[in-house]
Amino acid sequence: MKIKEMNKDSRPRERLLKFGVKNLSDAELLALILEKGTKQENVIEMSNRLISKYGLDKLSECSLKELQEINGIGFAKSCQVLALFELNKRQILAQKPQKFISSAKAVFEIMHEKLKDEKQENFIAVHLNNRNYFIKEELITKGILDASIIDPREVFKSAIKNSASRVILVHNHPSGDPSPSKEDQEVTEKLIDAGELLGIKILDHIIIGRDKYWSWKENKD
Repeated sequence: MKIKEMNKDSRPRERLLKFGVKNLSDAELLALILEKGTKQENVIEMSNRLISKYGLDKLSECSLKELQEINGIGFAKSCQVLALFELNKRQILAQKPQKFISSAKAVFEIMHEKLKDEKQENFIAVHLNNRNYFIKEELITKGILDASIIDPREVFKSAIKNSASRVILVHNHPSGDPSPSKEDQEVTEKLIDAGELLGIKILDHIIIGRDKYWSWKENKD
């Protein structure tokens, strides 16, 4: 049955208007995002199938390519689903106030939500002032972390621009295991040396796993 053929009280938009967005089911909310179904199933049926089969957690972790492989989800709908979950992630992050960085755990709490579901390694420089207050984060590279292709100028350029006197290096391991590799150690040592020449201290290098982290400073001391 097409949405237009349904009783008005059963249509997502009408239910939102009458009962408020908080009273809609997960499938109804997803249906509002996807907007249209297929010839075989309307958008509510499609949404119920997706949530029943994959769950919201699995859907939120799918890549653009993986979403397009799902029956009934083409390029446009895949983009809509990705945008939905990314906006939700950003909203969660926006609620976290910028704060004093007192430990590797504090960095983990800030960066974990952003990096835990990434399929590639993201290498980020977290800029701090001389009192260890968060200023800004800067994505340096995305992909396999390799000491030979990490340019110290890229790491410190934005730090200088933002008047940061201290930097914490952060990257994720898509495998979920934060244990450092030989390359991770080489990158850390290379950038510590470069920072000393510039007068910008590298405080730590933190590797984010699925639900835990590894800290260069904690394991060095």
